[in-house]
Amino acid sequence: MWAKRLLTAWVCLAGAWTHAASDVLDLVDERLGLMREVAAHKWHNGLPIEDIEREATVIRNAAETALRHGIEVSTTRELFRVQISAAKEIQRYWFERWALDEPPGSAPDLNAVIRPQLLVLGEQILVQLALQGCCQIDTAAASVEGLSADTRASLLRSLASVDRYPSRLEQVLQSGVLRIGTTGDYAPFSYRTSDHERYVGIDIDLAGDLAAYLGVEPRFVATSWPTLMDDLQAGRYDIAMSGVSKTLARQRVGYFTRAYHVGGKTPISRCDNRSRFGSLEDIDREDVRVVVNPGGSNERFVDERLTRAHKLVHADNRSIFRVIVNGEADVMITDRIEVTLQSDIHRGVLCATMAENFTYQEKAYLMPPDDAWRSYVDAWLNQKHNDGELSRAFSRHLSTRRESPP
Repeated sequence: MWAKRLLTAWVCLAGAWTHAASDVLDLVDERLGLMREVAAHKWHNGLPIEDIEREATVIRNAAETALRHGIEVSTTRELFRVQISAAKEIQRYWFERWALDEPPGSAPDLNAVIRPQLLVLGEQILVQLALQGCCQIDTAAASVEGLSADTRASLLRSLASVDRYPSRLEQVLQSGVLRIGTTGDYAPFSYRTSDHERYVGIDIDLAGDLAAYLGVEPRFVATSWPTLMDDLQAGRYDIAMSGVSKTLARQRVGYFTRAYHVGGKTPISRCDNRSRFGSLEDIDREDVRVVVNPGGSNERFVDERLTRAHKLVHADNRSIFRVIVNGEADVMITDRIEVTLQSDIHRGVLCATMAENFTYQEKAYLMPPDDAWRSYVDAWLNQKHNDGELSRAFSRHLSTRRESPP
């Protein structure tokens, strides 16, 4: 029931929202209505009404959710701060009643039953506000037992103040956070260090530079090749910087910057086998094992161009070249820059098998459809190209003197 409600979408037709703004308040009231059960759980378990650490977590999570939906973080924090005050007021009301009268006989579990409902309702409130922030809140809607008129009025004011950012660029600037989607499995663009503590790579360096130009904090958001586009549409990041290939399918969903690297698909195998794989026809044989990472352009190429070779799917792109080194696969078709790097890391063991590329391919940065945001990033990228920093970033991470990826 809760998941279904979370997925419910409402549309705007001829400038009027088809879903009434009062329903936002209905969701808030439904969420506050659960405070009687929250209070009952705390009453029976001897827990205090106030939980400062949990309150901070709720506000922090609400701010993250607001960014996903393009809602102002400052007004979202205030809305949830007021909701927390209202929630405690209602809980105190029930504690006072139960101290004088018969307490509830039982209570549902807070963590297993009540909190998941609160989380879903909290996100649904922000989803609705994102869709109908232009509308007025119905102040005549019914209240919740235990909520004072003053707190109710404060809640209505905070709801009415919530608004959307005018653009993704303004969201980044006003929130002070640049959320960078990255896979961490694609050297030399983005990969995790051996201790998994941090991201490194060409795009990680450039992401830090972009954040510095914006004057905001860079925050790396883990994504994957199978979920890259879903995460974009869900608003989980502001820009994907992970050696993303420009494709028409991806461009139907998001915007790309100008290309910052040009290459193409080419094969890599053990050096003692490279004479076997001098053409696509040599690779597309029934006795050849072609390894791919799932969900990206490598697998798409193999699915479209090979019909007889045996496809092996290796989920961890960080260790995929070990599969070839260990003789568990014969060849991989991937981007030329990755072939160059891995041939250097595994010198004398892995080799490119062709001087040519099978395809023409551009790397660019992927972002939500937003003209102001793309224009800014394109201007920054053009400056990085002209001042030589783009070239220097490639040079730094194509050298195996640095910490090598696995």
